[in-house]
Amino acid sequence: MDHLKKLSTAPLFFFLLLLHFGAEGRRGLSYNFYQKSCPEVEDIVRLSLLPVFLSDPSSPPAFLRLFFHDCQVQGCDASILVDPDDGKTPLEMASRKNLGVRKRESIGFIKSVVEDHCPGTVSCADIIVMAARDAVALSGGPLIKVPFGRRDSSGGAGYKVADALLPPANLGVNGLLQIFSQKGMTVEEAVAIIGAHTIGITHCQNIQDRLQRPEGGGRGRGMAPGFEAFLRLSCPEGSFISNSTFVVNDPTAFTFDNQYYSNSMRGHGRLRVDSEVSSDPRTAPIVSSFAADQADFFRAFASAFVKLSTSGVLTGNQGVIRKSCNRLD
Repeated sequence: MDHLKKLSTAPLFFFLLLLHFGAEGRRGLSYNFYQKSCPEVEDIVRLSLLPVFLSDPSSPPAFLRLFFHDCQVQGCDASILVDPDDGKTPLEMASRKNLGVRKRESIGFIKSVVEDHCPGTVSCADIIVMAARDAVALSGGPLIKVPFGRRDSSGGAGYKVADALLPPANLGVNGLLQIFSQKGMTVEEAVAIIGAHTIGITHCQNIQDRLQRPEGGGRGRGMAPGFEAFLRLSCPEGSFISNSTFVVNDPTAFTFDNQYYSNSMRGHGRLRVDSEVSSDPRTAPIVSSFAADQADFFRAFASAFVKLSTSGVLTGNQGVIRKSCNRLD
C-alpha cells in the first residue's frame, strides 16, 4: 500500500533525463507533449492502472514485458496490440517469442477511458509506455520521466518480423550488447535494462536449453549446483512444452530492486544472459556496482528505458492515432 500511496500522490523521485532531447525534443517527442491537448492523461492512465495492479499482483511485470516486446519490434508503435481483421492472418502476437505476453486488453480499456476525456489525441503507443513506467514505480522502482508524442502504426507487424527482432531465450552477453547498442545504449545501460528481470517469472520452456542442450548456453553453465538442482525440480522433464510452468525471477519477484544482480553473482541466474552478465569482463564490474548500489541501478535503468522507448518511433505525420488499440482505422 505504501507504493500505491506514493504512486498516486507523489512520485518516488524523477530522473530528469534530457539525454538527446530538449524540452521540445528530438524526433518530435516532448516532455510536455500533452500539456495543452490532454494535460491529465498521465493521471488518467495511472488511476486506471491501480485497480488492475491491486487485483493482479503479477500485472507490473506483464506491462513491462508488453512494453519491451512492442518497442523491440520496429519501435514503440503499439503494433503488438493489433488483431488480424479476418481472425486468421498471423500478426505480431503469433510470434513464438510472444508466448505469455499479457495485458493487451488492459491497454485497450485504458485507451477507451482516455478517449472519453481526450478523443483522438493520445496514442496507444504512449499509453503502453506510461503503463510500463508506472508498473516500475508501483513495484518500488524509479518513476521515470519520459517524453511523449509517439504515433501508432498504421499496420500490424508480421509474426516473422517479431521472430527475427525479439531476442531468443538463449541470448548471451554478446547478443545483449549488440541488440541494445542498436538502440543507442551504452554497455552500462544494456546491463541495466536486463535488470527488468528482477520482477516477474521465467517460463520453464525458456530455460530448457540451459538444462538439456549444451549448445544452448551450456548444461548448467554459470549456475550454482544447488540452484541448478532447484531449477530441475521446478521445471521437470515434460514441463517445457507448457506455458503454465515457471520459476519466479528472484525471491523479491514483485519488487523492482537490485536483487537480480546479487542473484547473478551467486550463480542464481535463470536465463543464460542472467548468468553470463556477472562473469563477462565487459559487464561484470557493472553488475557488481549495481548489486552494491540500487540508486546507481535505478539511474542507469531510467536512462535505458527512455532510450528504448524513443528508438525508431513514429512521430508527427507518421502513423496514426488509433481509436481502438487492437484495430486498424
